[in-house]
Amino acid sequence: MTVRPKDEDLVRGWILKAEHDLLNIENNLAAQEIPWDTVGFHAQQCGEKYLKALLVSRQIDPPKIHDLTELYALLPEGLLVDFDVRLLEELNPYSIEGRYPGVWEPIEQAEALRAVEAVRP
Repeated sequence: MTVRPKDEDLVRGWILKAEHDLLNIENNLAAQEIPWDTVGFHAQQCGEKYLKALLVSRQIDPPKIHDLTELYALLPEGLLVDFDVRLLEELNPYSIEGRYPGVWEPIEQAEALRAVEAVRP
């Protein structure tokens, strides 16, 4: 399968944005006071952008959603054979919980670091 030139630019754009989320994570992890909710949020965003890059690379227009399991379901069969979808389910809540106050439990260090490991290439 060949990727159309316009799509190549968009794939690169999604990857660059995902890498910006990784940079935000690294900057936060180097801080004296680490905002674990922000780390979780950027991990979720990174995963979302990598999935959207994969979709565009397969000439599938990604929907404007944040649900990682729904994005994953749009990928062609067999593309990520050894991937554990449960990681996406763990990351999904951070798109909201990492940005807004609410009635959920705070994101703790261990779970934020697990989220980071899930999205690091």
